[in-house]
Amino acid sequence: MIISGAIPNVQRAALVNMGDLAAYDYSKQFLIREFGMADTLLVHAMSAFAAGFVAAVVGTPADVLKTRLMNQPVGPDGRGTLYRGMIDCVQQSVKNEGILSLYKGFLPLWMRLGPWALINWIAFENIMLAIGGHTF
Repeated sequence: MIISGAIPNVQRAALVNMGDLAAYDYSKQFLIREFGMADTLLVHAMSAFAAGFVAAVVGTPADVLKTRLMNQPVGPDGRGTLYRGMIDCVQQSVKNEGILSLYKGFLPLWMRLGPWALINWIAFENIMLAIGGHTF
């Protein structure tokens, strides 16, 4: 038996990491290519800021849905009583509360992911430079 919320939690984690990695890579290459910036701490910090923001934008809807699915009451058969699954949860949320309901909690998530991305990417880049490796 799958633990309640495991699949939505994995989906959320995949989206957050996809947004973080893609945004960091794209932002860094964009700043270097289009603005002629050097691969320095400033570029790393700006790219990390973008990565944290994109991770929050991509991850918030999945976070909201995961929380709703995990917190719903469970019937005697062990199934949720409010939603049949992720798709049903999206449909009901948007239908009953509007599209912006998927972004409830965006600011707190960004306030958590933003500093994490900044620390993570700057540390990663500096460790790679310190060991003679290539930056991201």
